[in-house]
Amino acid sequence: MNATTAATTPAGAPAATHGRLAHMPISMFSIVMGLAGTTIALEKAELLWAWSVSPSAVMLALTALVFVAISLAYLAKFVLHRQHVIAEFNHPIRLSFFPTISIGMLLLAIASMSHHPGVSLYLWAVGSAVQLLFTLAILSNWMHHEKFQVQHSNPAWFIPIVGNILVPIAGVPLGYPEVSWFYFSIGLMMWTPLLAVLFNRFFFHPMIPSKLLPTLFILIAPPAVGFISWVKLHNGVVDDTARIFYYFALFITLLLIVQAKYFIKVSFALPWWAYTFPVAALTIATSVMLEKVGGSFFAMLFPLLLSVLVVLVSVVCVRTVIAMMRGEICVPE
Repeated sequence: MNATTAATTPAGAPAATHGRLAHMPISMFSIVMGLAGTTIALEKAELLWAWSVSPSAVMLALTALVFVAISLAYLAKFVLHRQHVIAEFNHPIRLSFFPTISIGMLLLAIASMSHHPGVSLYLWAVGSAVQLLFTLAILSNWMHHEKFQVQHSNPAWFIPIVGNILVPIAGVPLGYPEVSWFYFSIGLMMWTPLLAVLFNRFFFHPMIPSKLLPTLFILIAPPAVGFISWVKLHNGVVDDTARIFYYFALFITLLLIVQAKYFIKVSFALPWWAYTFPVAALTIATSVMLEKVGGSFFAMLFPLLLSVLVVLVSVVCVRTVIAMMRGEICVPE
């Protein structure tokens, strides 16, 4: 029995604790993405409907606490079980989840802009720098490899790209338009070929494993986030290009809805969090359409999406807590 095996045996609490820490997945940071996206969506609702209460402030505090807790836990994993972190970074699927760290920081920067502008600037600057480092490292890894196969491609490959498209949402209001254009260009030009790669996989190769089916919702994120960033980069104007981004995100959502029978069969696991941020991104994008374009369609769609988002995040949060209490998370796969 080697040290890793011994650490995962239920011989005592300390051993079990170390075992769970060693097997803590990098995808835990996707929880922050879902919570932060919900925070921003709630803030949009507060502004549009002039709420007298501020649930977004509570959500922001909760999201920040979750981010700090997960960050400290993963830092402990890096210190105590570095070989597991290295193995994750060399894994053909888990590699794409590392930018969830920087994306979490960028989303917190966006969510905290109206409450704590100084903190927002710091989070944006650090998050953008880390995002660039992850993008360079992951793309270099993709270009020089001997392990990636068609079956490894999945929507999580968009995660390193979405982080770049997010940068302008806080970058433009903070006064860094050229930096924002730099990141947006990276995200936009990399999203298009990756989309073609994934549809090639969907059309001509076996479907992704059922556990990863929730990651199909990540397909919504690039065009939805791209729409929001494009509007920011064009001084709040919803032009023809912005509409292309938004309506493509809406089409992808409809495409996934008609496949609901496949998602219903998926047992709960951490990939369920892949549902949350994309739905939040579309909800926020719809709030922008309601604010800038108006009309009864967006007036009905925004509250519908917001309600779905709140229920979805609540359910996934509860299921995650239950799974953690049962010891079903942070275990070997």
